[in-house]
Amino acid sequence: MARTQGSHSGITGPRVRDAALRLFARHGYAAVSMRQIAGEVGVQAGALYNYTPDKQSLLFELMRGHMEELLAAWDGLPQEGDAMAILEAFTRFHIRFHSERPDAVFIAYMELRNLTPGNFATVEALRRDYENRLEAILSRGVAQGVFRVPEPKIAAMAVIAMLTGVNTWFRTGGRLSLPEVEAIYWDMVRRAVSA
Repeated sequence: MARTQGSHSGITGPRVRDAALRLFARHGYAAVSMRQIAGEVGVQAGALYNYTPDKQSLLFELMRGHMEELLAAWDGLPQEGDAMAILEAFTRFHIRFHSERPDAVFIAYMELRNLTPGNFATVEALRRDYENRLEAILSRGVAQGVFRVPEPKIAAMAVIAMLTGVNTWFRTGGRLSLPEVEAIYWDMVRRAVSA
C-alpha cells in the first residue's frame, strides 16, 4: 500500500505512538479504534499498519517502552553514598520522572489487564526489575542499620505505590511546587523506613 503523501516513517511512527498514548489515556484502550488513532494522526486507517501490526502491539510497545525508559533513566543516575542517600535519590527521581509522563503512567497501571498473556509477562518482568532496585536499596539500608523494614519487598511496593500516587493529584502551578512535593514525600518515606 502506498504511503500517504507527505508522511514519513521517522515522523509518522512517533506520531502514531503519541496519538495512541493520548487516546488510550483519555478513553481507555478498549474504547479506542485504529480508525480513531489514524484520524488523530491524519492518515488513512490502513496506513497505521505500516507502523504497527495491530492495536495490541501498539499498547505493548507503549508500556514496554515506558518501563525500559524508566529503568534506563534510573540506572543512568549516579547512585553513590549510603542507602539513605540513594533512597532519597530514588524517591525524588520516581516523582519527577512520572510527573513528566502522566499519560504513560496511567496506561502502565490501568491497561495491564488488556495485554495478552505473553505481553503481560514481559511488562510485569520489567516492573519487577524496577521494584527489585528499590528492594535492594531497602535491604542495603537494613544491613547498614539505617532502615527498619521487616519485609523489604512489601515496603518497596508500598513506597512505589505512594510515590506514583503523586500523579493523581499534582498539578503544575498549584500551591506546592514539584520540588516541595518531593521534599514532603521524601520526609514521609524516610520516616516510614528509618531505624
